Amino acid sequence: MLKAYCYSRCTTCKKALKWLDEHKIEYDFVDIKADHPDEEAIRKYHAMSDLPLKRFFNTSGQIYREMGLSKKLPSMSEDEQFALLATDGMIVKRPLLVGDDFVLTGFKEAEWAEKLL
Repeated sequence: MLKAYCYSRCTTCKKALKWLDEHKIEYDFVDIKADHPDEEAIRKYHAMSDLPLKRFFNTSGQIYREMGLSKKLPSMSEDEQFALLATDGMIVKRPLLVGDDFVLTGFKEAEWAEKLL
């Protein structure tokens, strides 16, 4: 079963969930704000994704901007970045879709279709 980490007020998450529903793809909804992935999960998802760690950050989020992360991340170690991602689900790029052997960050319809259809 897919796990979809989403924020209920996020329009991109709403589009992604609607797309999953339209394609009759079952998933477990996880509120990323209330039940965000811990550091161990983020490390696992990163390893499964083949994506740069930078892609796991919600670069358009309010917390990202308030913390000035665009300037801080380049000088942070990976361990520090993993720890930071685990502190608040609103720092994590969403939706975060986790399958048995893949992870997708953000909603790009073509990318999702390639993995799921």
